[in-house]
Amino acid sequence: MMGRMSLHTDLRIDDPDGFYEKLIDLHEGLTPAQSHMVNAKLIMLLANQVADRELLDRILELVRPAGPA
Repeated sequence: MMGRMSLHTDLRIDDPDGFYEKLIDLHEGLTPAQSHMVNAKLIMLLANQVADRELLDRILELVRPAGPA
């Protein structure tokens, strides 16, 4: 199936700084393992909202660091 959505890299959310602050606060007091689990759940929920596998694959390619770790 061809992707239906465009990949937007410009800021499109209201109050991005406030959202970022809330995201950081979400991790306060969590162990590293809990923090990783929260991130994984958040990623899966947001990916489900996008619901376009081709677009999700493009996003994964975009965020992967270049070169060796």
